Amino acid sequence: MTFYVENETGEEFPFDAEETVGAVCRAVLEEERCPYEVQVALVVTDNEGIREINRESRGIDRETDVLSFPNVDFEQAGEFQIDEDREADYFDPDTGELILGDIMISAERVKQQAEEYGHSLRREFAFLVAHSMFHLCGYDHMEEQDAKVMERKQEEVLERLGITRL
Repeated sequence: MTFYVENETGEEFPFDAEETVGAVCRAVLEEERCPYEVQVALVVTDNEGIREINRESRGIDRETDVLSFPNVDFEQAGEFQIDEDREADYFDPDTGELILGDIMISAERVKQQAEEYGHSLRREFAFLVAHSMFHLCGYDHMEEQDAKVMERKQEEVLERLGITRL
């Protein structure tokens, strides 16, 4: 598995961000029983950077904590059945890895929300990575029932990794 992490802000975290990204991504993929080696790219930016991408990609002119850009069009969330005619769109021809998608996280929002929710920076960062990874696996939270499924999965992954709210 390949995880690319780029920090545009130079913002330092009191934990190893790349190690946290890898652990959370692997745990989500294990939870979803992904049969492929994957690539995920994550960019840590600031509020203005994420606001600009949010405006350009979604037409929403405000900052947010995390954005997810899935590469795979799932018919059913978490069902990794790729049609042969779509393989060229989804797999890196050099490595054979499934290009799952991209994640963008606002470092400023990580800090703000960790303080607001009363937990560690690592817990907030890991939560946002898990949240986004489930989006990359085809989940959403537009309907209440879907939101409950996604929330449960996120909490189970973080609990299994020992990344709790306290």
